[in-house]
Amino acid sequence: MPSTLARVAVLFAAGFTAAAALASATTFIVGDDQGWTIGVDYIAWVRGKTFKVGDKLVFDYPSAEHAVTEVGKNDYFACAGGSALSNDRSGSTNVTLTGPGTRYFICNIPGHCTIGMRLAVTIAGDGSPPVVTPTATATGSRIRPRMGPVGVAAAAGAMIKLAL
Repeated sequence: MPSTLARVAVLFAAGFTAAAALASATTFIVGDDQGWTIGVDYIAWVRGKTFKVGDKLVFDYPSAEHAVTEVGKNDYFACAGGSALSNDRSGSTNVTLTGPGTRYFICNIPGHCTIGMRLAVTIAGDGSPPVVTPTATATGSRIRPRMGPVGVAAAAGAMIKLAL
């Protein structure tokens, strides 16, 4: 039978691993300073970024002018929002990337998607190394980590306290 110290060590390692995974989650501001709007090259915006399970997309936009509509692949390429998976016009849409694969977003306001207001994000997370698209030039992006080392330590400490 394992000792209490061994159980605490295992729980600590598990808690630290989980906290480290959360700490590595990233919040991406879609379109950076321009936000979710007409005239932004979202294909170029995605280039060079690696999206992982747990990361978050933040769409900032004027609610009276745009929408964030999640659609399937065929609707993405057809710019059709009739079979939307979700639709939001709040002005600030937050999407957590919950699993590996590709997610598709369009602006469902007539004409906006067809002039480029659409985003396809491929999420790594199946255990294989993430695919990173190389960039020709360094582009500035606003990326905000969710939790720093202090948060990781606090989470690990809470796990130990729960174990005792």
